[in-house]
Amino acid sequence: MNSTARSIEETLWSRHANPKSGWTRVPTGPLIVYAVYRRDFRLLTAALIWTIVSPVIFSPPESHEAWMTRAVLAERWWVREQRNGTIGLDYPNVYNAGGAIAFAYALVAAWVCRPIGAAVGWIVASALKLWWIAVIVRRYDAAYEKDPSQLPSQ
Repeated sequence: MNSTARSIEETLWSRHANPKSGWTRVPTGPLIVYAVYRRDFRLLTAALIWTIVSPVIFSPPESHEAWMTRAVLAERWWVREQRNGTIGLDYPNVYNAGGAIAFAYALVAAWVCRPIGAAVGWIVASALKLWWIAVIVRRYDAAYEKDPSQLPSQ
């Protein structure tokens, strides 16, 4: 990766690590499902645009104390430094795989106007995603305690 691309990547990750970026993305899941259910393509477009824009508009966090900051940094560490994927049949990536399947189910249920199925699918997807994040944050925190130099900078 060239230096310009690396600099852009560093900027995006550091801005996305702002807890406001992470927490404001959480409600986009139900908004997307609701937009599909209502066939509201303006709301769907707005939710998708927010998903793209939110990692860019916030300034980098002042510290790594916030759980959501560590969640974003842990994801980056998990993929880049630990060379892991995010979806798979191995632990903990199976949670993300299950979450992706549940979210796809939620979208299909929304499309065929099954609101309870859509809500349950989204709740399961969100729970599995947060569970996956919690596992990698614990691993990130444990690695940070052992050797702070191996973790990505803010």
